[in-house]
Amino acid sequence: QVQLVESGGGLVQPGGSLRLSCAASGSFFRINVMRWYRHTPGNLRELVAEESTTSTNYASSVTGRFTMSRDNAKNTAYLQMNDLKPDDTAIYTCGANAYTPTTGSRDYWGQGTQVTVSS
Repeated sequence: QVQLVESGGGLVQPGGSLRLSCAASGSFFRINVMRWYRHTPGNLRELVAEESTTSTNYASSVTGRFTMSRDNAKNTAYLQMNDLKPDDTAIYTCGANAYTPTTGSRDYWGQGTQVTVSS
């Protein structure tokens, strides 16, 4: 089992910044990929950023403004969000593809953290 806990959401004015964290815990052998998704008020899901062992990819809507990073020693992923816009308002959810000896590689999800961009 893998547990993912997000933190760092909140209310910010347009042009501001937030840093989200996603801490992974449990009895996994390795994390293959970590992702950040967001669910908009219209209930659309968008893959915001994805980091594997070899590359990091971003949605075109956030390229140049958001940066994803990982601290493998802490099993934690971060999403630095700069120049935030009202359209970035969403619930941000962390996902991970992790390998455990008992279940193999599978996807896990956190509960999400609310980000609201408003003046």
